[in-house]
Amino acid sequence: MQMRRWKAVGLMRRILSCAICTIAMMSLLSVHLHIFPRHSKLPDPYKLPNPQIEIRDKILGTEQEQRWTSEFTPPNVFLGPLSSQQFPVWRTNCPRLWKPVPNRDYMPCTQPTPNYTAPPESRGYLLAHTNGGLNQMRAGICDMVAIARIINATLVVPELDKKSYWQDSSNFSDVFNEDHFINALANDVKVIKKLPMEMGGATRADKYFKSWSGMDYYQGEIASMWADYKVILAAKTDSRLANNNLPADIQKLRCRACYEALCFAPQIEAMGKLLVDRMRSYGTYIALHLRYEKDILAFTGCTHGLSPDEADELKKIRDENDEWKVKDIDPREQRSKGFCPLTPKEAAIFLSALGYPSNTPIYIAAGEIYGGDSYMDDLRSRYPMLMSKEKLASIEELEPFANHSTQLAALDYILSVESDVFMPTYSGNMARAVEGHRRFLGHRRTISPDKKALVRLFDKIEQGIKKEGKLLSDKVIERHKKRQGSPRKRKGPIPGSKGMDRFRSEEAFYVNPLPDCLCAQSRNLNTSVS
Repeated sequence: MQMRRWKAVGLMRRILSCAICTIAMMSLLSVHLHIFPRHSKLPDPYKLPNPQIEIRDKILGTEQEQRWTSEFTPPNVFLGPLSSQQFPVWRTNCPRLWKPVPNRDYMPCTQPTPNYTAPPESRGYLLAHTNGGLNQMRAGICDMVAIARIINATLVVPELDKKSYWQDSSNFSDVFNEDHFINALANDVKVIKKLPMEMGGATRADKYFKSWSGMDYYQGEIASMWADYKVILAAKTDSRLANNNLPADIQKLRCRACYEALCFAPQIEAMGKLLVDRMRSYGTYIALHLRYEKDILAFTGCTHGLSPDEADELKKIRDENDEWKVKDIDPREQRSKGFCPLTPKEAAIFLSALGYPSNTPIYIAAGEIYGGDSYMDDLRSRYPMLMSKEKLASIEELEPFANHSTQLAALDYILSVESDVFMPTYSGNMARAVEGHRRFLGHRRTISPDKKALVRLFDKIEQGIKKEGKLLSDKVIERHKKRQGSPRKRKGPIPGSKGMDRFRSEEAFYVNPLPDCLCAQSRNLNTSVS
């Protein structure tokens, strides 16, 4: 009997112990869930400032406020980071991959000189029809600001190109902050939104301003037109102003227009900020401007790695575009001269040779890649952490920008300027604009591939003559030591070039605003740079 009692007591003890453990576990779990709720808000570095929250509500509506502020993980990306992968033995100098290049104390210096005056009395109105994609239009708009100052004109907010390859119906205010643009330039040029009604019937002069023209041309030939006209229309805006040999105040005005006045529209800025925050949640990242798109391949005539049918399709596009004057192009010669964009596979080999590990987050700043996912396989196999607008944002978030290539390009521009490393695969308008902006903001690391040299290496790898590894990596790294975006003076024309070829060979003003708009704070501001 006594034995039965002891057994009963033991059983009760075990039951009580289990109950106590269960209660303790439930208590701990409750505390854990309280501290880390499923939909916790972003940590402080990822919170949008209050003005951006107001813009957010206008874009998505207040019902989506919780998702905008609390969705830490991008909606269309796999959960959880990739497992950390070791560098190969020969990749030992990791800090150099992300470390900012020495900027030699260069800082923006865009303030006008003491001789600069308020805008003189306007002699008439300057209209401007921009041409090209986003970045070609940006440069053209900034040049029109400077030209308006030179010829004493009131600038009417320029019209964006709606007829080019991209067929985008966006207006100026859809892409840029119109009010900020007008107000920021108030001390330089009078800018208005529309031509006054009384000028609607005025005879206007439609004029194709000469490319890369200087002060004499605008103060003479163009300004003399005010005697007969009150309205002058610039039919094209790209490359209308010389890169060099302009007064300091005109050059500084171009920089104020480009980097201070010409901001993106609030809804674009807000979405760009959100995408940057989401991209940074994966760590330091590369923005890869992968210009392997149908329009640029058709324009350049580059067909390496494409099928015969794809090459024929690109040639047909080139032949049917009246603005592209060169029709017969030898694709092998183009590639050997370094005039073709890197393929996704070539970009992967290049980044790997530079030493970037396979768990590097990469933002693909591009439109639709020609050939689709099949041409991305080689890049994705080496760098699985590939991101894009479509992966970082939901369909609903991107819907306001859908079917507007200029606005989508603006989002790529923001993520590229803000990236830890920017690498373009083709030296087009986007690559040049982003490079210049990153130089202006402190010479952020921008890798410019030496495509002519790289093509020879890629071909040898393809032929089995060379193998990837330390020797090839050392060669690529050495070749690109001075192609990382460090400070240097803007390049002049190629020696011996004449006429228009001379201007074409100059480095564009908006690619490198040094020395005009960047000054070394620790030395004499007039010191030149080698």
